[in-house]
Amino acid sequence: MIILQTQNVARRFGSEYLFKNINLQIQDRSRMALVGRNGAGKTTLLKMLAQITQPDDGEISTKKDTTIGYLAQDQGLDSSLTIWDELDTVYTDLHEQERKIHALEAKMATLDTATTEYANVLHSYDLMQSNFATNGGFEFESQMRGVLNGFGFSNDYHTPVSSLSGGQKTKLALAKLLLQKPNLLILDEPTNHLDMTILGWLEDFLKSYSGSLLIVSHDRYFLDRVVNEVYDMSQGTLKHYTGNYSKFMDLKADDLKIEMKHYEHQQAEINKLEDFVNRNIVRASTTKRAQARRKQLDKMEVMDRPTTDDESIHFTFKQDSPSGNIVLQTTNLKIGYDSKKIAGPIDFELRKPNRLGVIGPNGIGKSTMIRTILSMIPKIDGDIKLGANVKIGYYDQEQQVLHPNKTVLQEIWDDYPTVDEREIRTLLGSFLFIGDDVFKTVSSLSGGEKARLQLTKLSFEHSNFLVLDEPTNHLDIDSREVLEHAINEFDGTVLFISHDRYFINQVATQILSVSPDDSQVFEGDYDDYLAELEKNVVTEQVSTSDAKVSSTNYQQSKEQQRERRKLERQVEQLENEMNDLETKKSAIELQMADPDNASDGTKLGDLQLELNELTDKLDIAEINWTEAAEELEQFT
Repeated sequence: MIILQTQNVARRFGSEYLFKNINLQIQDRSRMALVGRNGAGKTTLLKMLAQITQPDDGEISTKKDTTIGYLAQDQGLDSSLTIWDELDTVYTDLHEQERKIHALEAKMATLDTATTEYANVLHSYDLMQSNFATNGGFEFESQMRGVLNGFGFSNDYHTPVSSLSGGQKTKLALAKLLLQKPNLLILDEPTNHLDMTILGWLEDFLKSYSGSLLIVSHDRYFLDRVVNEVYDMSQGTLKHYTGNYSKFMDLKADDLKIEMKHYEHQQAEINKLEDFVNRNIVRASTTKRAQARRKQLDKMEVMDRPTTDDESIHFTFKQDSPSGNIVLQTTNLKIGYDSKKIAGPIDFELRKPNRLGVIGPNGIGKSTMIRTILSMIPKIDGDIKLGANVKIGYYDQEQQVLHPNKTVLQEIWDDYPTVDEREIRTLLGSFLFIGDDVFKTVSSLSGGEKARLQLTKLSFEHSNFLVLDEPTNHLDIDSREVLEHAINEFDGTVLFISHDRYFINQVATQILSVSPDDSQVFEGDYDDYLAELEKNVVTEQVSTSDAKVSSTNYQQSKEQQRERRKLERQVEQLENEMNDLETKKSAIELQMADPDNASDGTKLGDLQLELNELTDKLDIAEINWTEAAEELEQFT
């Protein structure tokens, strides 16, 4: 059942459209994501769907009595109440029913049970009790506890909301919205400020949510686990895909290949026709045929070359010289502030060219650990040893390494005054600082622009050891994917903190899990780490050089196993996709062979177009399957 739909919705600024002809449908219990580049208009559309703003063109209709809950990005909750009392306001109606029930109980206590009045009051009492139970009157307090505990407020029920941090207020706003249980939940970046434990809880909660979901998020791991439909906002339009985020990316890539194939086919046909016209138009014997070809060209609807959205950043990390094999060692390291320990002991050894992802709850001291390793703050206890010839490149999530009063160009040029301006501007252009953008002051840049500027500086340093503190913050999905590629192609060593589990899966070769009183290194990526936790197997620290060599071999084996599992899943998915396409092709071929359709030229034409598209998709799927199967054979 459709609970919300749009018809040709548009937003324009003057004569320029941000988007137009937006058509979408939200069904009961839909699990949908809205994706697109920063600035594409996702938040603008969400506000329209939430009935906060109105479209410039088109219509938005909702099913009668549909309730909509909207959480804006980083929307905090302001209140003078305690956490418990603020969430308890969700149940005002239930409290009123409860008050009336108690009033009836008190009244019945004063009446003679044999009277008609008592019978009437008892009847009203039974009805009210039944209604109270139906509306969750006996469960709402346990639901409140469950949601508060899920968001990490288990020990803070009586804490005033006004004393919370901005991130905590945002979590509380989401908790309150979940308890309200609207028919449609519209969430704009709901995973901000959530650590991995809370993210896992939220994913499970949303998967079983009774209403519909429409989510904007840069968290691809979260989208893979929660949604089964994706709307892609690109170049001012919206396109629908079935499947989670990873499936959407595969389908979108296939669509682009098909569109390019059709475009190239048409271009070849155009070139062929133009060549015929040019060679034959002046000949008396062939001029009529040439004129006919020219008319054919004039009537042809020429396809535009398939494109994606605006260009993404593109860069690489290079090192001037390699480090030694051992890059970093910490032994019995304790970290904190003002001699007060917040985590430790932390023990690990990072060897070239591993990429170690650091994870742990919010507030555990992950950034403090990095700043301690970099000697930005003193350690509480323990040892930190850097290896031979280590050159560190640091990415600061707080962006404090940037100078607010400098221009973008000065930020780079002042560090490298002997480098030609053209070379610096070329590098800045690869990070999408083009034209007059280089003369913007750092203080005027958005969070995403500052992130790109930091990456520009980092790529210029040619370090062999990258230390990255939440590098995906402020980056859109396309930029995150470019960063992942650059890190994976980097020959040096990487130590990074990230809450982006998809990013961790793409780049990590090891995981360091930090807790208040311990730390543990796991081989592999985030999914491997979860698998180890499920099996309750802890990898022991290696102490001898022979054991360290064995650990390296084990790591290589784990990487090969992970790659094999990935290929096996890919082959299976492609086989299912090919079977599905073959079934659809057969169904269309049967329709085309049906005598009832023989005289319907329009229908046959539509069926032929659909058959051609399925054939193209099947060709691409078969090519992808062959490539994946050949790679998989190398593991056997």
